[in-house]
Formats: sequence, C-alpha cells, structure tokens
Amino acid sequence: MASPKRFIAGAVCPRCAEMDKIMMFTDDNDKQIRECVACGFTDGLSEEPDTQVPELETRVNKRKNEDDHTVKQVVFFKAGSED
Repeated sequence: MASPKRFIAGAVCPRCAEMDKIMMFTDDNDKQIRECVACGFTDGLSEEPDTQVPELETRVNKRKNEDDHTVKQVVFFKAGSED
C-alpha cells in the first residue's frame, strides 16, 4: 500500500547536495522511494536483504571507541594584572 510523501529533516540530496529537499514514500510494491524536489533525483530502497544498500560511512559509525577513561589534568591560566 502506498504511503504519503514525507520530507526527511536534515537529509541531503546525493546529487545536488541540497538539504531538506528529500521526500520518502512507499510505492504500491512496498518499495521505499526517496526523491529530491530540487533536482529530481530518485532512488529506490527495497526491504530484501540481498539488495540492501550498505550503510554510509560517517564520523559516527567509523569511530573506534578506544577511550582509556583516565582522568586528565586541566590547567587554567590567569590573565596578568595590569599595574
């Protein structure tokens, strides 16, 4: 069943790099479609695992969380007094 077209907040078009111009909707074949209203870019995503698009690499999902959790010393400097 088709779903209404909805804008995705903060989404950036892969073709024209415009922000907040991407709409997502589901067509009659239960395929998710994203469409840019600025340049007309259209892309389809399916729910089938063999044709699934890999996750884009971002600064969030590629970071290795190897913090040593040690306490760091903070040093504050006072401004010199003008005599």
